[in-house]
Amino acid sequence: MITSPSSMRRSESSRRATLEAALELCTEKGYGRVTVEAIAARAGVSKKTIYRWWPSKSAVLLEAFTEALVLATPFTDSGDVARDLRTHVTGAVNVLSVPPFGPAYAGILSELHHDDELAETVRTQLIEPRFEAAVARLRSAQEQGQIPPGADLRLAVEMLYGPVYYRHVLRKPMQDEETVAALVDHVLRSLGAVDR
Repeated sequence: MITSPSSMRRSESSRRATLEAALELCTEKGYGRVTVEAIAARAGVSKKTIYRWWPSKSAVLLEAFTEALVLATPFTDSGDVARDLRTHVTGAVNVLSVPPFGPAYAGILSELHHDDELAETVRTQLIEPRFEAAVARLRSAQEQGQIPPGADLRLAVEMLYGPVYYRHVLRKPMQDEETVAALVDHVLRSLGAVDR
């Protein structure tokens, strides 16, 4: 069956409405009280429509969170790796610091321990692609001579993200721009990066 442009628009419209409804409900009620039924009612779609596209409320919220995070955390290559990493990490901090995204992601992370399928989805659709993009940005800096050839780029990415997730998961105050800059500088120094 060929899908008409109008039905594709309707589907995209329903998908957007579902993502927005899930985020609104997460802000209003908290992650634990959001249900697929409530999302469907708020979005004006059927439960069947939601389950056609997502296996659970966590999957709906993960898609919404991933879209926001990817938009807010570009991996640009301006030629200045420190500036690019500060922009990237600051974007992640900004998303995680505010409702609905921070609480939604905390809820998703809490479900990982009980839902193997969700854990796999988070790993393959969010964590691994972002991790590999971060490694690629560092590799580009390495090729430009800003980071020594023997530097452990994968460990550096863990060092960058670790403090951000640590503060998010434990609900500690998130980093400000100065703290992000210090984190980036520390990680780059540990790699033996060249000051520019």
